[in-house]
Amino acid sequence: MSSLSVYHLSSPDIPNKVLTHFEDIASTLAEQGVRFDRWEATAKVRPGASHEDVINAYQAPSDSLMTEHGLRAMDVISLDRDHPQKDSIRASFIEEQRQDQDEVMLVAAGSALLCVRIDDYVYAVLCEKNDLIMVPAGTRQWLDIGEQPFVVAIRLSSNQPWVANFTGDDIAGRFPRMDD
Repeated sequence: MSSLSVYHLSSPDIPNKVLTHFEDIASTLAEQGVRFDRWEATAKVRPGASHEDVINAYQAPSDSLMTEHGLRAMDVISLDRDHPQKDSIRASFIEEQRQDQDEVMLVAAGSALLCVRIDDYVYAVLCEKNDLIMVPAGTRQWLDIGEQPFVVAIRLSSNQPWVANFTGDDIAGRFPRMDD
């Protein structure tokens, strides 16, 4: 089940609120300029699926969103606990960073924890199958796929390849991780 935990920077161990209803999550994030939506796939997607199969499962809504927001690049991440590079891939996402562009992530299978820092708050969104989240350019964020990942996700952006712009702040290590 998708969830949103909202933390004040001064209390990273205790969320101010925890939401589990889609409408509550979407409206709370919308107040911060973050879009949260739910899409249905046209085919079942599992880790190990080809990039083409994953993209085809969400092709129509992806094309529409890409046209609407001027996005040109689409890539797929597909990881399970047996992936030989899971630790290095996790490390590339788990530190706070900013993107120079709007970024869209759609979880096609499994789950991932996307944390977005806005002003004095961290919005930790546990994204599950069919969850789409769109984060505005310049927003501080980090992504946790867990120590034993099970996730297939599509990333839509205005350019390729994806490049992390790390902030150098150690804040991500102070908040709960996906496995906590």
